[in-house]
Order: sequence, then structure tokens, then C-alpha cells
Amino acid sequence: MQSMDMRGLSPAPVTAFTRDGDVDHKTNAKLAKWLVSMEGVKSLVILGHAGEGTFLTEEERLALIHTYVEAVDGAVPIIAGITGEGTKVAAEEARKCKAAGATGALVYPNHGWLRFGFQKGAPQDRYKAIWQESGLQCILFQYPDATKASYDLDTQLAIATQEGVVATKNGVRNMKRWYVEIPELKRANPKLQVLSCHDEWLLPTMFDVDGLLVGYGNIAPELLIDLIKAGKAQDYPEARKIFERLLPVTRAVYHRGSHMEGTVALKLGLVHRGILDHATIREPLKSLGEKAEAEIFAAFDAAGIGRVDQLLAAE
Repeated sequence: MQSMDMRGLSPAPVTAFTRDGDVDHKTNAKLAKWLVSMEGVKSLVILGHAGEGTFLTEEERLALIHTYVEAVDGAVPIIAGITGEGTKVAAEEARKCKAAGATGALVYPNHGWLRFGFQKGAPQDRYKAIWQESGLQCILFQYPDATKASYDLDTQLAIATQEGVVATKNGVRNMKRWYVEIPELKRANPKLQVLSCHDEWLLPTMFDVDGLLVGYGNIAPELLIDLIKAGKAQDYPEARKIFERLLPVTRAVYHRGSHMEGTVALKLGLVHRGILDHATIREPLKSLGEKAEAEIFAAFDAAGIGRVDQLLAAE
């Protein structure tokens, strides 16, 4: 198996809707083409939290995969968020995503585990079933330490060394664990690609990773690509400079009352950049209001992140 190369930026795009609330395939294609036009973007990860994937019907999810695959025309792999609750359900979901054109799977934990925790061995079986049923290359998704769906090191090591697992998206948000567990994962599987998803404070993780898999990649892909380069070069002053420039946007988008608000803020950011005409969302997401919109727009101005000069025309 030729593993996906994710050693760079993997944005997790939002899902654009029409003002009536339907999936806007033309605008989603435009967003995809703009993102993959940048050298350093390695994949697009759709149908996750930033993409409101669990708010879409199965028909809408599969149609969106088709749209992205057609839009990128082989430039990068399309990775689908797999969120089905039961192991059999998730494996069937993955099979359909593969048939629609996806190459990879960002495997979410069973969301019942967020509240109740998981039984030993269950996460490993989830990844195994998805790989065997679909052949999608899998990304180990490590949830925040504050949740009961955050995998202990033994569970991570077991998943990371299974056939079909090519990367880990780590959002543990506990640096004590990060500094211990990331080296152990790399020792167990030297080919495992380590991707940070600490959108709200990327700097501490930038020097240990192969790339980023972040919703943040929607709104400032150019600067995040530069941040990855600085991290790989172990150039702390340059990384710090980029981080400081991004900080107003980071605060406006991610330092909010709920991380779920970040999806709404991402759409507002894309409106400010000229990619989206409006920030239509689906319930249970709520509008942030005019005050927050003005704060987000001002943060982009403070960071010197303006409108995209030339939007790629959607086919």
C-alpha cells in the first residue's frame, strides 16, 4: 500500500450551504480548488466537525465526496470523517465513502465513549473493521484528555501498528501526555505521520509533527503552510513570528465559549476572505451575532489576512 503523504497542511474544510440550507456544491468545489492550489496542502479532510458532517444526510455526505473528488482532480486525496456509532455501522459507512471516491478515513471514536468511556480492545476493532471493509487508509484520532474518548497509550500503540493506519491526528491538549506519547508512537511505527490538531494553540506542537490537520486550514492556509515549514526547520523565532501574527484570528475563532462556535467563525472568516458569500450553518449550530462577526473581521484585518485576489472558478 502506498500511504497518503500528509506531511504538510491538511485543511478540514467547512461545508458551504445555500441560503436555503441545501449543500452548495458549486461553492464547495470553489473552496476545494482554492485550497489545493497552494503548494503544501496535502489532503482535504471533509465530513468532520468543521464540515458539519454529522448534520448531513448519508446522501448529502456521499454527494459531497463526489464533488470534492471531481474538484481536486487527483491533486490530493480526499479523506472522509467516519462517525457512525457501531463498529458495523462505521465499517459500512466507510465502504460507501470509498465507493464515492474517498482515499482515507478520519476515524472518530464512538461518541457514546465521550460520556461512558470505552472497553479495552473496542477502538482497535473499530479501525480494523473499517480498514477490512473499505480499504480506506485510516487516521488515528486522539481526542482531548478531558474526554473519556481519549485513548490511553497502550490503545494508541495498538491502533498505530495495525495494518491500514497511516497517521495520527492528535488533539490530546495535555502537553505532559504529548511529550511522552508522541515519541512512543513514533518508536512503535516510524512511518506513522504525526499531525497536530491543536487549532487554538498550535505553537507548542509545531516542532514534533509531520503536518497539521486543522479546521484552521480553511481560513489561513498560506500562513499555516509557513508555520509548518518553520516547525520542520526547528526555527522557533520564525514560528513564533507567524504564531503572533495569527493570534488575533486564533482568539477570535477558537478562544470562544464553545469549540463548536469555531465552525461558525470559520465560515465568517471565509466570508471575509471572499470565498463564501454568506455563513449559513445548520442546527444545532447558532449564529454568533453581529458583534462577534465584527470582531472576527477585525481580527483578520489585524493579522493582515485579506480577501483572496483571484478565486478559482468552479467548474
